[in-house]
Amino acid sequence: MISREPTIERLATARSLLLEPFGLDETHLAKALGAIKAHKVDDADLYFQYTRAEGWSLEEGIVKTGSFSIDQGVGVRAVAGEKTAFAYSDDISEASLMDAALTVRAIGQASQNGKAKVPARKVAGIRSLYPSLDPMGTMNSTDKVHLLEKVEQLARAKDPRVVQVMAGLASEYDVVMVARADGTLAADVRPLVRLSVTVIAEQNGRREVGSGGGGGRFGLAYFDDAMITSYVNDAVHAALTNLEARPAPAGVMTVVLGPGWPGVLLHEAIGHGLEGDFNRKGSSAFSGMIGKRVAAKGVTVLDDGTISDRRGSLNVDDEGCPSQRNVLIEDGILKGYIQDAMNARLMGVKPTGNGRRESYAHIPMPRMTNTYMLGGDKTPEEIVASMKKGLYATNFGGGQVDITSGKFVFSASEAYWVENGKIQYPVKGATLVGSGPECLKHVSMIGNDMRLDTGVGVCGKEGQSVPVGVGQPTLRIEGLTVGGTA
Repeated sequence: MISREPTIERLATARSLLLEPFGLDETHLAKALGAIKAHKVDDADLYFQYTRAEGWSLEEGIVKTGSFSIDQGVGVRAVAGEKTAFAYSDDISEASLMDAALTVRAIGQASQNGKAKVPARKVAGIRSLYPSLDPMGTMNSTDKVHLLEKVEQLARAKDPRVVQVMAGLASEYDVVMVARADGTLAADVRPLVRLSVTVIAEQNGRREVGSGGGGGRFGLAYFDDAMITSYVNDAVHAALTNLEARPAPAGVMTVVLGPGWPGVLLHEAIGHGLEGDFNRKGSSAFSGMIGKRVAAKGVTVLDDGTISDRRGSLNVDDEGCPSQRNVLIEDGILKGYIQDAMNARLMGVKPTGNGRRESYAHIPMPRMTNTYMLGGDKTPEEIVASMKKGLYATNFGGGQVDITSGKFVFSASEAYWVENGKIQYPVKGATLVGSGPECLKHVSMIGNDMRLDTGVGVCGKEGQSVPVGVGQPTLRIEGLTVGGTA
């Protein structure tokens, strides 16, 4: 059997789902782009998408709900200067495509001769970071139900205090095609799966919640017995720990953050501030800071969309640009921002492969992929042992950040009080309050245990949600304000 190169294979899949069933081919795409370029625009693109999604959920020992959906459509965009005109339709047809093209081109002034040069086609070179499979077909319905039932059984068997178990299994098959005014043609086939576990434990009339789960860009076989057990263990451990938790002390103190998912604080408090649109407009706390020290020595932060099988990874972004490994902060010095095509053009730099959109019905903007901090040379044990008094936060719930000031508020879902280098007891109700740029400058110890999250992240920005990844090593930060309940 002769296999085709992955780039060609993905383009063939995209054509078969997004063009051929509707009597379209690349000449129709060129015609639509030509119609847009008949008016003076700086950029234009067509974004076709086909998405099939499935979800199953278990509660009270029964798989109570199941869902299945198919969505498809095309978004048409024209950009002139800082202005964007956008139209979309769930009807993929030549008429709809041309109607949208004629609608958005009004953003540009008419050219002198009314004719536009259509550039030669160039296929975007993309990576092969994950399999081009439909994850829904990698496990039959009976086995999906059994998988959720196994989660229930394992969780209840862990401890008699577990009184309720909820689990969800989600799969998505996403195929996109991008045609750009510069002649670029790109496609991607994006599988995505996620298993989530939530347990409620009860003791002496007190109830607490714990959660676990993960996923990525692969098939459902990833959720084998060992992986399911690890998710269940995480959820049960969190719930039982919180049953013993005492009110959290408040004040300004040393805080140690655990590895992995606590990198969500880095994502929110630092990552959003490094997105190109905020910095071009001067509304970020990091605006105009490239080349300057913004963090303690040893702090290196990356946004990397090229990690195999990761939830936040992309072979090619939603503007047809290959994903990249972008160093944002190196040894404390700000090196660059996360860019989409429009903001990169306006700032005189190259795109970084971070143009992302929720769907064909949304415009792209600079968004993170997998954002994480590199590890250092300290063991997590010696970092905790170095604390005289402080908070050790190993898991987080929700949070908020103000991009302009960099100020954030985060709630710790699992945390411990430490005195004289020893963990004393779990605490509940701790919130971290601070400034992203300032807390980076007060990182005093960096662990050698850098870890990415298990694959659960969803990032929201201006009403759009996209899958992302986060990560970090164990970190010691000085002088963070902790809001508590004690």
